[in-house]
Amino acid sequence: MSTPETPEEPRSADDGTPAEGAQVSEAEAELAAQRLERERIERRKAERQGPIEAGAKLSGTAADLLAAVRAVESGEKPPATVFEEARPAPRRPAPEPVRRAPVVPEGPAAPAEGTVGEVREVLTRGGAPAALAAPAAAALGEDAADLLREDPWQLLRVPGVRPEQADGFARALLGGEAGPDDERRGRALTVWLLEQAAAAGHTVLETVALTEALGRQGVPGPEDAVRNAIAEGDVLVFQDAVGEAVGEDEEQPVRVLVGLERCALAEESLADGLARLINSAPKQDGAAEEWERAASAAEGSAADLIRAASGHGLVLHTGGEAALAEPAALLNAAHGMGLRAWAATHSPVGRERFASRVDGPAVATVAGLLSGAEGPGRDPEGALAVDLLVVLDAPQLDVETAALLSESLPDGARLVLSGDPAVLWSVGPGRVFADLLAARACPQIASRRPDPGPLGELVSGIGVGELLQVEAPEKEVVIVPVRDAGEAVHRTVQLVADSVPRALGVPAEETQVITPGHGGAVGTRVLNAALKERLNPGPGRFAGFDPGDRVAWSPAPGRTLPGRVVGADGQGLRLDCAGETVVVPRDRVEQTVRHGWALTAHQAVGARWPAAVVVLPGDAVPALSRPWIYTAFSRADRHLSVVHGVDQALQRAVAEVPAKPRTTRLPVLLAPQLPGAAD
Repeated sequence: MSTPETPEEPRSADDGTPAEGAQVSEAEAELAAQRLERERIERRKAERQGPIEAGAKLSGTAADLLAAVRAVESGEKPPATVFEEARPAPRRPAPEPVRRAPVVPEGPAAPAEGTVGEVREVLTRGGAPAALAAPAAAALGEDAADLLREDPWQLLRVPGVRPEQADGFARALLGGEAGPDDERRGRALTVWLLEQAAAAGHTVLETVALTEALGRQGVPGPEDAVRNAIAEGDVLVFQDAVGEAVGEDEEQPVRVLVGLERCALAEESLADGLARLINSAPKQDGAAEEWERAASAAEGSAADLIRAASGHGLVLHTGGEAALAEPAALLNAAHGMGLRAWAATHSPVGRERFASRVDGPAVATVAGLLSGAEGPGRDPEGALAVDLLVVLDAPQLDVETAALLSESLPDGARLVLSGDPAVLWSVGPGRVFADLLAARACPQIASRRPDPGPLGELVSGIGVGELLQVEAPEKEVVIVPVRDAGEAVHRTVQLVADSVPRALGVPAEETQVITPGHGGAVGTRVLNAALKERLNPGPGRFAGFDPGDRVAWSPAPGRTLPGRVVGADGQGLRLDCAGETVVVPRDRVEQTVRHGWALTAHQAVGARWPAAVVVLPGDAVPALSRPWIYTAFSRADRHLSVVHGVDQALQRAVAEVPAKPRTTRLPVLLAPQLPGAAD
């Protein structure tokens, strides 16, 4: 099919006005959740101070590894054999969950001006940009200046700093003392590589992968670098079984893993919290007859979901957009029984979409729920005041957020994780939903309610690895072939501003462009510049933005909220995000706000629009995968245009390129705590 070519006059956007009264912002909510995570880590660190009770009868390499872990806990260096093959040591019993008091969100604490000034002086002496002074002071604390003098490679802890930049800084400060074999450099690079791995979704890395990566960074003794990082407490080491011993005298094969403390302990905490839900009977908050009546009143898999939730502390539910009717039916049934039932979504856009399906105000965002800015609040013991919590967009849960949720639920509560397993996984570390589905540790209800129409047929096919040619009599799906990047940009702007509004009646402000990346000739930066020029031209009076601009605001790494600029004043840039007014401080605009006519698929997860234009330029081939294509194509409710410049690579990606694997420990940590694990 083809699309009409006649252009219209550019549309002007509605300016809007800021709402009265201050509300808790998404950034503050995210900070509150992060504080909870830090408190939990401190508790877990204190728990680790006790002696390891297991492993007294180990010998050989297993004893070496156990001695290494004990040495780290006592402040000594581990023996040199720590990275040789080892046998698994039994895991310590999980502690009882600790209930926390409600959190009152507060703004970020800016580093003291004196600290920033001292850091600026050190950075200048080392040839680093003075603009890094405030981020370095925030990342390294009040002793940042002294720390950088003693160990210049600590500059790698500042977001955005690359190894070659830290090396140059170290050479400027240390002169001939700075070299690739410096122990400080090896430790800092070990932490930096694990941070990069966490950003890619891994909670831990196998030691072989980590040492190979260190070798590529020019570290002469990568095993020593990892060993030193463990000894200094910068990272944690684990050993997990990867099968069963063949005979009684055979050693059980294991893999040795290294991880950041925050990721590793969050995954342990998550396993403990989920095991508590799985192993405990739900609170007797309603007679079995009431649950059965509610299930009988529902249909199909909605009835299955209600029955599963009635008797289990953890239930998994899978399905697409149409399947959201089933958790809505569960929530409404629970409300009818007088239960405290809430749903939580990934974004405010998803919250508004789901709220229309539910009786009463019972939908919040995950960040707002955890911070207390939204939802039912917490009971006197610090647990969420809920009997049933349904978390939608479950594939977007990283291990840190999921751990906070599981720890926040009271004993006897029910947790239902619901989502589409074919979409992209979380931006943060872990693959919580996929790991739980694979573990089969609790009831799983697969929706039998497919998404309707040609779009539903197309997306369903992609989910199973087939790119179907679907009949689209109402132009639900349109393919727009292009030859090069310039034509791709031109046709994208034409579709958004002219063809889709004129042919389908979907205005430009309800059409979302999705492209694989920010850079490149057809990335979000280029497309947003072209779309702004056509749809909302202006001088960019405030940091490049004008009233009416569509934007993407990132209150925290990995989270994006679509919005619109409504104005600016001395406090900062005022945005309307899903009906809520947000004020982004002036000094945070450049780092957290982008134009938002064009987004990446990861930014678009959790939201849908009447129309979507997915742009696939020729240089996008390496970024294409089945989950990416599935996510991008499924953001459209009524119409999908595909600006197609990748030839057969689209079909190959759907058929042959699954999700990139992630290294996680959740299945291993959860398995010993499940019923029957001791048999």
